[in-house]
Amino acid sequence: MHRLLPRPLLAVTLFLLWAVITNAASLGLLVLGGLLAIVLPLLTLPFWPEPPRLVRPWRAVRFLAVFATDIVTANWRVARQVIGPLCGLSPALVEVPLDLRDPFLATLLGSIVSLTPGTVAIDVDQQRWIMLVHALDAPDPQALVREIKDRYELPLKEIFAC
Repeated sequence: MHRLLPRPLLAVTLFLLWAVITNAASLGLLVLGGLLAIVLPLLTLPFWPEPPRLVRPWRAVRFLAVFATDIVTANWRVARQVIGPLCGLSPALVEVPLDLRDPFLATLLGSIVSLTPGTVAIDVDQQRWIMLVHALDAPDPQALVREIKDRYELPLKEIFAC
């Protein structure tokens, strides 16, 4: 079964999206959606890295709560900054040295940083293990580095035991 559906969650998601987007009311459209849900994950399998094993799921739930709170507070902060005088902003490009050595987790960390309003991960250099981050307002770039490492990187290392 694993050979036919190497990514079952992806297959189910593709099938459901197909059914919703095409308003699949006919058997033919549902069969076509089922075929696509099987074939597309098989074709893209070489491009999917194998994610590390989740070791501490309860820590992951706590991390997601912290991340959701950060998104809400960062949205509020960025909205106030954009509405207010722009001359008070201190944009910065910051290099964050990574302790993570797993490409999947480094990419996940970059995505988390990018999803938090006010920061964008521009690049993750896997040769030097440095993530380049653009911040809308970073008067103290080292404080931003510490925040990323303490709030996001360290919990990811704990969750996946890296």
